[in-house]
Amino acid sequence: MDHPTLIPFGPKSNCNLDVCPLEWTIFKYRPSMAASISFIALYSLLMCFHIYLGFRWRSWWFTICVALGCVEEILGYAGRIILYHNPFNFAGFMLQIVCIGSAPVFYTAAIYVTISMVVESLDVSLSRLPPKMYYAIFISCDVIALVFQAVGGVLSTTSSGQSTIAVPLSLAGLIFQVVITFIFSVLFADYLIRYFRAHKRQSPSSVNTNNSNENGSSPAARDRPDLKRLKIFTGFMAAAILLILARCIYRVEELREGYTGKMMTNEPLFIALEGVLIVLAVSCLLVGNPGFVFIAPEKGLKATLRGNGQQTDGAGVETGSSSDASAEKVQV
Repeated sequence: MDHPTLIPFGPKSNCNLDVCPLEWTIFKYRPSMAASISFIALYSLLMCFHIYLGFRWRSWWFTICVALGCVEEILGYAGRIILYHNPFNFAGFMLQIVCIGSAPVFYTAAIYVTISMVVESLDVSLSRLPPKMYYAIFISCDVIALVFQAVGGVLSTTSSGQSTIAVPLSLAGLIFQVVITFIFSVLFADYLIRYFRAHKRQSPSSVNTNNSNENGSSPAARDRPDLKRLKIFTGFMAAAILLILARCIYRVEELREGYTGKMMTNEPLFIALEGVLIVLAVSCLLVGNPGFVFIAPEKGLKATLRGNGQQTDGAGVETGSSSDASAEKVQV
């Protein structure tokens, strides 16, 4: 790196593999073309599935957030393909650092709003926070984390990676994201434990069987959510949260060493703890879509959980009474 005319890193980089050794690059490896193409294909496929379910269940906010996250992932892995062709390409490096690094913020935003709906629809009295505070607080914190990461990325770009505060800013954003995600996970787990315990204590005799309908379900039974469906939904949602949290912890440790640290040069670790974990998280969110458990009885009214008395097909679409069959799906 003592050649005076060669610049290996930064917007003015003029290196390529013909004139500079691979060891001069940030990663010290050429990103796997097969892995990058595979992740682009997986995120494209997952995005199509999410968009389909979004239109089917009209879960607009959730779908837009997840789709934006998938777009960022696709752009990020496109950046890694650029780096495969030229590991010194600074635009490709920043594209993958910024896009792959910030994509999970969109997934957590979708989760926060959905969980606030769950709390509002099940039992607000069991929650430590009012439903709207879940997304008011945590989305705001996610935006702050995203700003820190973005500013750090911009400073790295404009300073050719020489800024002394770029990495600390990005690291602060990631650490803040880990803390916020962990706090949310604790609140979510606390609410689920309190809800299922309270539901378990409810006496079956409280249901008025004298008012049962012709299908054998009482109005009280129909008002209660389908617990099996709810447990599946919350289980996959919890799995997505934990996968994202694990990934964020890995990225904190990776960036803690800076762009020249050993973890930055370990591609198998990146593929496993960034690529695979987030693909699994986005896959879990297919079942974590609010349309899996929510319906809205009339257009414009508050979404409600699918009840025990409602018959659904495998995709969660109503096949019950005429009034239920004409219901609008959740508009979130």
